Amino acid sequence: MYFLLTGLVALVLKYLEIGPMAALSWWFVLLPFALAVAWWAWADASGYTKRQEINKMDKRKQDRIDKQRAAIGIRSRKK
Repeated sequence: MYFLLTGLVALVLKYLEIGPMAALSWWFVLLPFALAVAWWAWADASGYTKRQEINKMDKRKQDRIDKQRAAIGIRSRKK
């Protein structure tokens, strides 16, 4: 996500010819987009994205269980 945001800012600065970005080659301006594609390809291929999604769902599930236990007066387990 950071690569994409960096690329968008660089693209706007280059297009409007603001600051030192005006003197840079278009290859340097478009490089963050290529890095974003590479990152997303690696994250999907390695399973990183799926692991993060599963961790988030597990945390939400445990928070929901802890909230229900607190509502009925049962202490939650220590982690």
